[in-house]
Amino acid sequence: MHEIEPFFNWRHVYIADEDPKSPFFGREYSEFQYSQTVYNFYIHPQWDDFGSSTLYIKILFVDYEVGFAIIEMIGEWNDAIENDIMTLKRDVIDRMTVHGIRKFILIAENVLNFHSSDDCYYEEWMDDIVEEGGWISIIGLPEQSKYDFTRAGIDRFVQMVDLPDWRPFTPANLFTKVDNILLKRLNN
Repeated sequence: MHEIEPFFNWRHVYIADEDPKSPFFGREYSEFQYSQTVYNFYIHPQWDDFGSSTLYIKILFVDYEVGFAIIEMIGEWNDAIENDIMTLKRDVIDRMTVHGIRKFILIAENVLNFHSSDDCYYEEWMDDIVEEGGWISIIGLPEQSKYDFTRAGIDRFVQMVDLPDWRPFTPANLFTKVDNILLKRLNN
């Protein structure tokens, strides 16, 4: 797991620790000191700790003018024990919505497991953004986790998008692609 780095091809256009509006502004990283773990396996030090002991993220891109963010995730998403969604919502998402971010793309290819609890924080997140045309989408969630998301009813708030070839896109093109997919769903 220590070799799985956050997607870095957009670093020439956005770096979260250099963005004064980012929850991770000013954070310093070591390329050599591995200290964070998932399942007792070290993960790459470029991943950001947001308060969960099992789930880490990287804000890959934010566009304040258009109002969207792309966030990559790694680890175990555990709402049942860790209440990861509450921590993510309070310590990251709320700090982004203050700056006008209303559309979120979560990239979850490296989310190993998902354990649900209730859906109140997902509903709160959606309530915070929906009146201004906001949405939450998730790309690349493994099949078992998709099943668990759907079984828990979280897919009412977080839209699953099948887009395995997202990496060649620019952030703006990825946003446009996801936005168009979700608009088509709403119109049908």
